[in-house]
Amino acid sequence: MISVNDFKTGLTIEVDGDIWRVVDFQHVKPGKGAAFVRSKLKNLRTGAVQEKTFRAGEKVAKAQIDNRKMQYLYESGDSHVFMDLDTYEQIEIPTEQIKDELKYMLENMEVTVIMYGSEILGVDLPNTVVLEVAETEPNIKGDTSSGGSKPATMETGVTVNVPFFVNQGDKLIINTTDGSYVSRA
Repeated sequence: MISVNDFKTGLTIEVDGDIWRVVDFQHVKPGKGAAFVRSKLKNLRTGAVQEKTFRAGEKVAKAQIDNRKMQYLYESGDSHVFMDLDTYEQIEIPTEQIKDELKYMLENMEVTVIMYGSEILGVDLPNTVVLEVAETEPNIKGDTSSGGSKPATMETGVTVNVPFFVNQGDKLIINTTDGSYVSRA
């Protein structure tokens, strides 16, 4: 058990039979009444984000999450195959469970698979990935790097707004948390 006063961003807890990750939290001491902790929690099974308020000092169960380094191998029907880098054991994760992460994943990429016991909760991507521009409008003379942006479709199919100087075939660093352009690779 862990006290809500000890919340940290990224902590995984078990509340109401579900596994939650603390996304954000705030300790509140009102002028009148008891202190409480306002938190924003992400359900690791469904991906839903919910705000929940706890009384100060309240205890919740800490969830033992296993983060395993795995390599994304290939798509197999309506699931995707991953290999554990330590044991070489292969597991399949349904496409529906990781559809948002697939926009940034290439074959042979290393990711972290989040597990609770033997249950697979999802995939954690690196903060940034390097992707090649598959399609974008050609550069127009007079466009500058400081002004505006244009859409570019990356090799995985995700569309990212990029500066005008980016051309088809360029390798770019993309932020996986918000899908934004970072820089050229």
